[in-house]
Amino acid sequence: MTAQTTTEGQPAVRPAPSADGPGAGRRAARRRLIRELLLVAGFFTVYKAGRMLSTGRTEDAFHNARWILDAERALQLPGEAAVQSLLLHGEALVRTANGYYAAVHFPATVLFLGWLYVRRPGHYLWARRVLAVVTGAALVLHLAFPLAPPRMLGDPHLVDTGQLYGPTVYGAAPADDTLANQFAAMPSLHFGWALMLALGMIAATSSRWRPLWLLHPLVTLLVVVGTANHYWLDAIVATVLLGAALLVIPRPRATAVGGGGDPGRGSDADAGSGADSDTGSDAGPGFGSGSGSRSGPGAVRGLPGPRSAVAAVGGGR
Repeated sequence: MTAQTTTEGQPAVRPAPSADGPGAGRRAARRRLIRELLLVAGFFTVYKAGRMLSTGRTEDAFHNARWILDAERALQLPGEAAVQSLLLHGEALVRTANGYYAAVHFPATVLFLGWLYVRRPGHYLWARRVLAVVTGAALVLHLAFPLAPPRMLGDPHLVDTGQLYGPTVYGAAPADDTLANQFAAMPSLHFGWALMLALGMIAATSSRWRPLWLLHPLVTLLVVVGTANHYWLDAIVATVLLGAALLVIPRPRATAVGGGGDPGRGSDADAGSGADSDTGSDAGPGFGSGSGSRSGPGAVRGLPGPRSAVAAVGGGR
């Protein structure tokens, strides 16, 4: 409290400025966003650096490739060449598949996590944890089981579509590729991440059209196999890892979304994911309105109150 003197000479007392004003919520939301960006970027950097540790194990990679082919034949899975033969009917189709492989995988996952962070913070924490577990398990397999992809095997029925038609994200020779470990084919994170994106969007929305998100992993599967970058078993193992992660990591409670699945309306009540129950909002830090939002004259609709902005994503790591 700050004491002042009135015109009558009597001391007047007025409240000191509150540290919990509208600016505090925005600052807290900004800190949490920066923390999340650093956390995700740091984990991905460790993964990218870790997978490069098995780049020189060429003999093991080709031995494991022969083992995978034998296992697929024993399981009576179709040959990868059957899918590639469909792509090779037209150069435009092959280039589209190569572009999808090169340009969709990572940006789509970033957009998925960004949308959840803003609109479904509870689901964001859940998805981030699941992806971290799957990616960490994939790194262990990359190191323990280096695998040469089908495009390297010299099969007359399979070609390296990236090198022949472009675009490609890989160097012509694995030994000279300093940016990617081309023997990190098992499991396929292209497919694992795509499947998690679809399942996450289905879980976080309520539109009757949301099953269409499954088209993304379906197209991804056909692309990674058709371009000879992965075997069928790479995708199957990724699915098993994802299923195991989903079993052990609790999913948020069902999201109540009105208006046919509008992602900006509804509750993201989180069961164990760290979203604060006081917020009552599906909006992430710095966005949306909920029970913690300010109200009354002069309040800005959609701007969160201090508690909702601070609590939305910070409850879990």
